Amino acid sequence: AQFCEQVMQFIEFILRQQLQAIRKELGDDEDDDGIEDYRRRVSEATFSDAVRDAVTREVDRLERTGQQNPEHGWIRTWLDTVLDLPWGVRSDETLDVRIARDVLDADHTGLGDVKDRIVEYLAVRKLRAERGFDDHDTDGATAAPDSRRGSGLILALVGPPGVGKTSLGESVARATGRKFVRVALGGVRDEAEIRGHRRTYVGALPGRIARAIKEAGTMNPVILLDEVDKLGSDWRGDPSAALLEVLDPAQNHTFRDHYLDIDLDLSGVLFLATANVADTIPGPLLDRMEVVRLDGYTEDEKVAIARDHLVARQRERNGLNDGEVVIDEAAIRTVVAGYTREAGVRSLERELGRLFRKVAAGVAVTDEPTTVVVDDALVRTHLGRPKFEAEEIADRTAAPGVATGLAVTGIGGDVLFVEATGLDGEPGLQLTGQLGDVMKESAHIALSYVTANAAALGVDAESLKTRRFHVHVPAGAIPKDGPSAGVTMTTALVSQLTQRAVRSDVGMTGEVTLQGRVLPIGGVKQKVLAAQRAGLTTVILPKRNGPDLEDVPEAVREAMTFHLAEDVTQVLEWALEPSVN
Repeated sequence: AQFCEQVMQFIEFILRQQLQAIRKELGDDEDDDGIEDYRRRVSEATFSDAVRDAVTREVDRLERTGQQNPEHGWIRTWLDTVLDLPWGVRSDETLDVRIARDVLDADHTGLGDVKDRIVEYLAVRKLRAERGFDDHDTDGATAAPDSRRGSGLILALVGPPGVGKTSLGESVARATGRKFVRVALGGVRDEAEIRGHRRTYVGALPGRIARAIKEAGTMNPVILLDEVDKLGSDWRGDPSAALLEVLDPAQNHTFRDHYLDIDLDLSGVLFLATANVADTIPGPLLDRMEVVRLDGYTEDEKVAIARDHLVARQRERNGLNDGEVVIDEAAIRTVVAGYTREAGVRSLERELGRLFRKVAAGVAVTDEPTTVVVDDALVRTHLGRPKFEAEEIADRTAAPGVATGLAVTGIGGDVLFVEATGLDGEPGLQLTGQLGDVMKESAHIALSYVTANAAALGVDAESLKTRRFHVHVPAGAIPKDGPSAGVTMTTALVSQLTQRAVRSDVGMTGEVTLQGRVLPIGGVKQKVLAAQRAGLTTVILPKRNGPDLEDVPEAVREAMTFHLAEDVTQVLEWALEPSVN
């Protein structure tokens, strides 16, 4: 058998020499060195057997194809793309849990859930490596799929803008000692952007996942799939469906790009996806990711972030030295409370940048070295009057018929006001404020409950038969929907009918039924943080949401009073001012 193999190799050598001679006669021998270079690169690459066979076949095709043939360029491009991928190349991971935690803490304040999950992942990787459960053999070939499961990590970071989801990807890569690649998915509508184009198309390219692996230069980078909730779909396909294989640990070790048409092992990649809301992510795709929610920062956390990160960055960006400007913590707190009201810190950084530009303008016209101390007075001088006042809610709820509700939007938790008034005329209900169908149903349920229980609520039943009610939810230009405003609408109607004002320090949320039961809702942490930012000190929640308060930072829980309601009558007792009669 060995003799026959040597004979075949000799015959192949003779045939190649003859082919080379023929090409010289035809003046088509310029690419011989390229063929040999491809064969050398194939022999040196760390391929699986299936990939090596596929690449070898293409090299043989290239050798048989003349340069005048259009396929010659296509084959060369494909070979260059495949051979440029980092087959068998892996970054040496940093498995020291303490070092990783220090890096994450140095880069980001807060975000404890994400940091804990990354540390857990590294701890598992360390134990697997130390105890013989390593996922890869010493020659770089991958192990069997069953032993590979659990080696990768697929996290979805869901939260409002400005909380550090995107920057967290770079921090994770630094903490784990891996390369980092960001793939922007916002607005992508073509399935081929993920899987690549078929080679039959002119100008075909690999998909973004394969290109990210090539850019990273390793098979185990951190790939950040940014804005995965903003993927679209049209006649060109659904990119979110193409991501199902990429983000499935049971399948992605044999991911097949349409352009490459060979198996690409993604099992060692650490995937981080970011999204503002999880509702727009298709269910099957969301099921493949481990969701970690980032619900925003408290005021103290924002002050710490500004002190430790934002101030130094804005000082440098505006050309100021460390000793030229000093901003105390009280001034930072003034900016946080009076000029920003957001879940993240993006607006806070913009306001600090604006403040430092004003300081830089004064320093630039001064010849002598000076130190500018930024205090509350200077903040108001440079930034103008505060945009948000603590008295806003008290002014809005001073008149009966206005209740303060809590909601969750794409930019985090928010405070909304529900206004109710009664008009003489044909009985009915008018709704304004761009309300969705679910929210409209909540308003009808609230009115039906008040009508059915008028006597118990102290409402004149006759007035309900002769009056038309108008419920409005500002701001009218912003669409709103969801069931959690039910108790707020009920409270606003009862407040208007009994002429008892709603307490200005109370915010509430919860779904209401026709029997007056208060049902649980979602987004408790975001809503509570929004209440704190708005200056509310008392929050009414459904009783079944009581365990969710454990997610709220302890400092916020201690500073606020929480009432857990089972029935609307309890909400009215806690929310309405005492009757004057």
